[in-house]
Amino acid sequence: MPTPPPSAPFGRDVIESILPHREPFLLLDEVLELEPGSRVVARREVHEDDWWFPGHFPDRPVMPGVLIVEAMAQAGAVAVLVEEENRGKIAFFAGIDDCRFKRVVSPGDVLTLTCEIETVRGPIGRGKATARVGSELAARGTLTFAVER
Repeated sequence: MPTPPPSAPFGRDVIESILPHREPFLLLDEVLELEPGSRVVARREVHEDDWWFPGHFPDRPVMPGVLIVEAMAQAGAVAVLVEEENRGKIAFFAGIDDCRFKRVVSPGDVLTLTCEIETVRGPIGRGKATARVGSELAARGTLTFAVER
């Protein structure tokens, strides 16, 4: 009998059992909502001592947009990798379309990352993702992923 996926909310210990990412590149603190294979809502608290701030930018710390996109992709990977057939695999980030950045993300902000999986055909899938700070949209994009066979 298959093991059921974890029930949200859950923290880093469970996230690390799903994703292969580790510090300093694990960008999720908590999964708030999870519908396996369909939808995920995750959270990242942005701290002034995060590893990227000393160089981006010293006098005006801003979370790099590529890391916001990576956080959205990690959230989406949770939704895909909790499915029985994908457990223990890696979901490779294969592309992003229609990406837009709408708001600067700074120390003290809390990112809410949402990804809704739209299509999956074999190992390839797509999902619409957003990153928000409170009610403000920080970034959005359509992510493409490939689950290793």
